[in-house]
Amino acid sequence: MKKKINRREFVQTTAAAAATLALVPVAGCTSSSPYDSKGLPTVKLGKTGAIVPILGFGCGSRWMSVQNTDKALEILESAFNQGLYYWDTASSYGNEEISSEERIGMILKERREKVFLVSKTEDRDADQAMKSVERSLKRLQTDHIDLMHMHAISSVEDAELLGEKGQVLEVLLKLKSEGVIKNIGFTGHESAEGMKRAVELYDCDVMMMALNHQSTDGTQKFEELPAPLAMKKGMGVVAMKVIRPRETVNGLASSDLVRYALSLGDFHLANIGMDSHEVLKSNLEIIRDFTPLDETKMKELRLALQPFYKGQNLAWMQPAYLDGWNSHLHLA
Repeated sequence: MKKKINRREFVQTTAAAAATLALVPVAGCTSSSPYDSKGLPTVKLGKTGAIVPILGFGCGSRWMSVQNTDKALEILESAFNQGLYYWDTASSYGNEEISSEERIGMILKERREKVFLVSKTEDRDADQAMKSVERSLKRLQTDHIDLMHMHAISSVEDAELLGEKGQVLEVLLKLKSEGVIKNIGFTGHESAEGMKRAVELYDCDVMMMALNHQSTDGTQKFEELPAPLAMKKGMGVVAMKVIRPRETVNGLASSDLVRYALSLGDFHLANIGMDSHEVLKSNLEIIRDFTPLDETKMKELRLALQPFYKGQNLAWMQPAYLDGWNSHLHLA
């Protein structure tokens, strides 16, 4: 049995790995790529082969908190025009007025082949998952999705369920064979062991996981368990919940948390929700000419993050939490 590395060992190895992964992104997009990063640093997203910016635009709760749809779309269009074409949404993201997918669908068609589009389904039953994907396609006004995630793995048992007959992976593989879905991935916020089990069991293309987040008893090592294994298997690895530590730790700068995420070696990109042109501008400034934080700064941030690692007072770590959901979301 392989020895599980502890946090200190993990940090030492990933700090070195960052020099080869985060420090040496692909400069812009290749001539054969349909995407245009406008000079922003990019990486190849694992087995997908897609060249994507090191920063994704998250279209979940923060973006959906912009109640005015026109204003929200202005932010998203501005991001696209400045090179952020990795758009991440989900069937469950929305507010009481409109779903995230419906919003995106309003402006997607005219630039469809120039956007790397990501969505998610939380359904496990194959028939329900099929309905979820069909609903997403209709809302997004597209005939294909570049990456579809099996969303919110909650445990080892949940991870094992995904691949059983009549469950979600069965239908996603069928849709992939038909070209409706280009790549398959999975996400998780709660169980590092569950995420690790999914990496072991399935030949998926991408994993997106909560960064630095552990269970409320402090036993779930998200960075140490699934991320290195997924990278070893050639998967794309995406970090989310990057700036959430501000909810429980005073004094942390969003810019430092974004830099922290991008300085780790076992992640290709950070997916971040943006709710204003000011936040967008700040994040773009971070990734232009980005270089990883030095070890002294990383140690400083890890120390400051210790209260957050314990998961204290985090509403989104509770079982009833629905990611990307502001209020009531209509499913019609």
